[in-house]
Amino acid sequence: MKKIIINIVLTVVLIVAVSLAWQTHASEADPRQKLSELALHSERSAEHIARNQYRHPADTLHFFGIKPQMSVLEVWPGRGWYTEILAPYLKDQGQLTIAQFSGDDGTLKDERAKFWARLSAELSERIAAQQQYFGTVHQVEFEPPYFEPALAADQFDMVLSFRNAHIWDERGHLSATLQALYDLIAPGGVLGLVEHRAATLSDTTSVAVEGYLDEAYVIAAAEQVGFELVERSEINANLRDTKDHPKGVYTLPPTLALGNYNRELYQAIGESDRMTLKFIKPANGS
Repeated sequence: MKKIIINIVLTVVLIVAVSLAWQTHASEADPRQKLSELALHSERSAEHIARNQYRHPADTLHFFGIKPQMSVLEVWPGRGWYTEILAPYLKDQGQLTIAQFSGDDGTLKDERAKFWARLSAELSERIAAQQQYFGTVHQVEFEPPYFEPALAADQFDMVLSFRNAHIWDERGHLSATLQALYDLIAPGGVLGLVEHRAATLSDTTSVAVEGYLDEAYVIAAAEQVGFELVERSEINANLRDTKDHPKGVYTLPPTLALGNYNRELYQAIGESDRMTLKFIKPANGS
């Protein structure tokens, strides 16, 4: 009888071991699996999940080379669209830090800054309320090109920025901001950047209405501070985007700045055409 019990226990142990090995192999074979699951997670709103078709989060993060053991900085997460995926993905083995918009201490005058501050406050409250899902997310404020509190150099394996560079450029500090991000990334680390892409007329000219940036211009700005372009991807390209809209990129979803005017047309176009760029800080960078 004892021998039978021992054989049963050994069989169960073997089955569990094989199952765990298979799961590990499956995860390693397709590292996008976990990212894809999180992109469809029930903790995400239906509105956020609906945007997966335009933002391709699993493919985008896989392209940037994210790993669950990494220390990652997400810059200006807004409503936390990507934070909802990044935080649970990194919480067990890695670490996510988000650089939020500056808070409103009652002195903000700019309406857009007030709106951004509200977004940051709402995201912080949500992270605190759903800590089991998000895990421990470090938070700082970012008023480009300065972080508060200041962050140590060379501490992140990856820095991610989604649709922020046009704002930095509008304010005249794209170069200074890229330099600040470069300083934070460890040598060999990655800057993953997604941005609205202007219409290119030739190798040297482009047309950029509000919110769009020329891809060559962004690459040159990053290379000027020391980054090296590893690869560019068309994951987030949208050939339907004519890039000549009355209110620029904000004419399209999700903003739909013209309200009901030509709403069906702009919804049919979808979200903007976007460049997806992967840079590294050279291993000898400092």
